[in-house]
Amino acid sequence: MTNPISLCHWGAFEADVSNGRLISAVPLQDSGADADMIGALPQLVYSDKRLDRPHIREGWLRDRKLSKGSMRGHERMVPVSWDLALTLVAEELDRVRTDHGHKALFAGSYGWSSAGRFHHARSQVRRFFGAFGGYTDQVSNYSWGAAQFILQHVLGSSDAVSGAATSWDSIIGNTDTFIAFGGLNPKNWRVTSGGAGFHHMPAHIQQASDQGTKFIVVSPVADDIPPGLDAEWIAPRPGSDTAIMLGLCHEMLRRGRADHGFMERFCVGSDTLIAYLNGETDQQPKSLNWASDIADVPLETLMQLADTIEPGRVMLTASWSLQRAHHGEQTHWALIALAAMLGQIGLPGGGFTFGYGSLNAVGENARKGLMPSLPTLGNEAGMAIPVARFVDMLERPGTSIPFNGQEITFPDTKLIYWAGGNPFHHAQDLFRLERLWARPETIIVNEQFWTATAQRADIVLPATTSLERSDIGGTSRDPHVFYMQKLIDPVGQARNDFDIFADLARRLNFEEAFTEARDETAWLRHLWSKSEAKAAAQGLSAPTFDELVHKQVWQVPLPDEPEIYLSGFRQDPIEHPLPTDSGKIELASARIAAFQYEDFAGHAAWYKPAEWIGDAAPDALALLTRQPAKFLHSQLGQTYLAKDHPPKVCMHPFEADQRGFKDKDLVRVSSPRGACLAQVARMETCRRGIAVMETGPWYQGNEAGMDRGGNPNAVTLDIGTSPLSQATSAQTCLVTIERYTEDEQELVT
Repeated sequence: MTNPISLCHWGAFEADVSNGRLISAVPLQDSGADADMIGALPQLVYSDKRLDRPHIREGWLRDRKLSKGSMRGHERMVPVSWDLALTLVAEELDRVRTDHGHKALFAGSYGWSSAGRFHHARSQVRRFFGAFGGYTDQVSNYSWGAAQFILQHVLGSSDAVSGAATSWDSIIGNTDTFIAFGGLNPKNWRVTSGGAGFHHMPAHIQQASDQGTKFIVVSPVADDIPPGLDAEWIAPRPGSDTAIMLGLCHEMLRRGRADHGFMERFCVGSDTLIAYLNGETDQQPKSLNWASDIADVPLETLMQLADTIEPGRVMLTASWSLQRAHHGEQTHWALIALAAMLGQIGLPGGGFTFGYGSLNAVGENARKGLMPSLPTLGNEAGMAIPVARFVDMLERPGTSIPFNGQEITFPDTKLIYWAGGNPFHHAQDLFRLERLWARPETIIVNEQFWTATAQRADIVLPATTSLERSDIGGTSRDPHVFYMQKLIDPVGQARNDFDIFADLARRLNFEEAFTEARDETAWLRHLWSKSEAKAAAQGLSAPTFDELVHKQVWQVPLPDEPEIYLSGFRQDPIEHPLPTDSGKIELASARIAAFQYEDFAGHAAWYKPAEWIGDAAPDALALLTRQPAKFLHSQLGQTYLAKDHPPKVCMHPFEADQRGFKDKDLVRVSSPRGACLAQVARMETCRRGIAVMETGPWYQGNEAGMDRGGNPNAVTLDIGTSPLSQATSAQTCLVTIERYTEDEQELVT
């Protein structure tokens, strides 16, 4: 019998299941998925860190809301029955709603919890609390939260970062120069939210190179260049990409290369932007010489870059990581401005696209809109905060912050219910989070593993992994839909999030509103019927649900033509206007200017970040944090793929020599916010003045302000990118690195 096929965020795989146990998993043939990550699935699902039954913190079980929140993570977790755990959860939800109102209930969910679209934890928790009557929600995301809001003003939607992309079929043979600000790191192509049947990005890039495309990578780290690609490397200071883009805009104006005809027809605000570029507003022309000083890149290098983009067809891209920084919105706005100056937006192989270096399947040729999703139920009695301002909410209840032209007032959070994700991994300034985590009266977590968040909860409910339930999975960026059959029975007493919430809804008298009288199979049939209708509207004959179950995977027919972002708009901006105030690309936004935000003009501009290596002390380094090579965030960190402990901190040999470090020396990476443990890795491919760490390690903070697990988010800065999006500024961070003493090493071990 053929092994069953299923899906996870790092790709499609075949599973070997014997006597109800997952024996092995291998990538689906010819998919290109990573064999190491797929192969770790058995160790993941049977990890000794799995939650096997419900647990309640001892102090909370005794004293309930009067217990000391500061004891979270320090007291014994007591195993209890499902009936007792759910009874107490239901009583707490009802108590807080009655005594404090819906806004005091924070429904947290952030993370890549499932490739399946029905058992998607964030959808499940939102649906549950919507049926409950309301809650405090989170809007936006950590991945591209700053881009989301600036693009809504400049292009009218966030499609350019959330799904739309000029396909590689258009780039290959058409693009003369491909410039990747933030890099094209191949490790990022191993994952896709929702999983994928194809992992063909390396082949696309090689084909483009073979057809004559010149690749230029602008990144402080040279391993952001795919192996074997003959790409030019430009290594600027972190936080200076916007200055380089604006300098190139100024140079195109100076040379007479700027396409004024394109800007006149397809853009608004070019006069305002040009006045800024020429220094009419601040007496500082944004010349390449100006950009060279900010970026610490030789002027000759930037002039050669301008020479390269002046002729021919140019594709510009920026990685998502660039906008995860103070003033991060400006990188994406400036990139659009440069593309508009070149006048090739909407042409084959030209213009701009975001994320080629951030995620697998960006630029794949695939039809959109066929993946099902679980509908939520509104939030009329609740509210929402920017996702990255979660800790601010705990610290300053009742205070307000500006957000995208509005004011958001933080609620007084009495109860946190988290399902899907691990805030003690992805939040910044983790020691601050730990201090403020003590404030709510009750914290409830649905979790699969004993993460730092689960360890710091009052009630922990064990949840299933995607291998222990049936679902439909995939992503609109990839031309496959998978039926993810249940491969094994739940480990221990784990239950599906849907079943947990259905049981709670029954106890709270709104089961019908939540479940609509459907079980898992009925929901999957219902959701797939919606996808069948969408396929029919596109002239496609999708398999029935039963056929999908039998086939296991449907390879969706490709669109007739490769996607070229904004091609329809370019062909006829009257017939296909953008959903902006003007219907055009907004190089200057009157709406944003009217917000009158400090350090946020109504056009793209460069601002010095809050922590800037250009002004730093000699011993400071700019810390860049990035996704692990073989994890997905912290997922798989409990498997054999977690080879390095403590994790590496990479730096140029010059920086290591200045500090007297050898490879594998144990060091303390510190900022005013705390410290984390690491071991030195000397790396020629780092520019001087920076340090690089991966974010996968599990947080193990202690009372001395040291994270023994080595999560760099223990030291990163937790401020909003700007009043516009209030997104994460994780890439704006200065640190010092010092050798560990023998006494400290004993404390760590």
